[in-house]
Amino acid sequence: MALFPFQKHRRRLRCLFLFLFLTVTAAHGAGKQPVLVGLDAEFGLDNSISAQAVELGMRTAIAEINAGGGVLGGRMLELVTRDHRSIPARGIRNIKELAAMPNLVAVFGGRFSPVLIEQLPTLAAAKLPFIAVWSSADAIVDNGSEPNYMFRVSLRDSLAMPHMLRSAEQRGLHRVGLLLTSTSWGRSNQAAADRYAGSGKGRASIVQTAWYNWRDSTLMPGYQRLLAAGAQAVVLVANDDEAAILVKEIAALPPAQRLPVISHWGVTGGNFVGQAGPALQQVDFSVIQTFSFFKADPKPLAAFMKTVATLSPVRRIEDIQAPVGVAHAYDGVHLLARAIEKAGSAERPAVRDALERLGSYRGLVRRYNPPFTRSRHEALGPEQLLMARFRPDGVLVPAGR
Repeated sequence: MALFPFQKHRRRLRCLFLFLFLTVTAAHGAGKQPVLVGLDAEFGLDNSISAQAVELGMRTAIAEINAGGGVLGGRMLELVTRDHRSIPARGIRNIKELAAMPNLVAVFGGRFSPVLIEQLPTLAAAKLPFIAVWSSADAIVDNGSEPNYMFRVSLRDSLAMPHMLRSAEQRGLHRVGLLLTSTSWGRSNQAAADRYAGSGKGRASIVQTAWYNWRDSTLMPGYQRLLAAGAQAVVLVANDDEAAILVKEIAALPPAQRLPVISHWGVTGGNFVGQAGPALQQVDFSVIQTFSFFKADPKPLAAFMKTVATLSPVRRIEDIQAPVGVAHAYDGVHLLARAIEKAGSAERPAVRDALERLGSYRGLVRRYNPPFTRSRHEALGPEQLLMARFRPDGVLVPAGR
């Protein structure tokens, strides 16, 4: 049917108005500033995989949140990373840089408690919310600041050490030696062990404590002191490098001198299996965890696996390295996004306050009910703890599986 001239003109006007409307709408959406989330971790540390695991968990959650429309009516989350290489001075510098970014709402951190403890004054001065998703020293959250800007979705030493000692007790290993790193992390675990031993709740007796220094080329002098003191098991607080050295040294001993090793989880943040090599299968070695993908709730696990496959080579849970770092970071970002929405703002103090007022949330690691309160900035508790072992193929699985 032929159109009259005024009908053609009206149609052109409608098309023009529609074009202008869509252009303005797109420009308005494109003009929304992203909400930045920082990650300061040990990316450049040799053999380390912890920072990369945390980043993967964060990026997976960010992809899900952005696919759902972002936060605050269409603002996308964007990750900004910094590398402290496990050096406190670099970490302090990184926090200052991140705090100066106007659209940055919070920072996540990696596994090194000594770095984070040194960063505490800078974080407090900047009033910058920080979510610790690996580091476990109690002093990170119990820092005396009011208001407290530190939150944790991770293990804490005052829970870890009693669980490791009870693991020894359950196996009938009542005479325990402690082999600890001479850092704030090691001292945090010493204090936790002393409190447990003095509580009268356990049957384990700590026969000796031996210390070693970071980057020591041998841990055998301390191990031999524990052996001489009559220890039936060793509770180890170490990262992957030192733990691999110890495992190879124990494997070289006669079988009667190879004590079971119950380890803190720093070993899972690096290429521990590759560094220890075949010696690992000659030593009774278990490690504490807060979560295993092998025991995850099927529904949140399926959502996570669907998204992570679009961002990485991960196709099976066996492909996931440093699993606690991935899972904690994933849940932490989702909790942060909920806090931003609850605050109705990306202003740091408002988001900090909102983190204390979140309701129940079904995450990957657990149901948080709620994750934090004004008096509790720890999202995980003793009910999350389990012991795990490395299979011959290097995959970390719950003990007894």
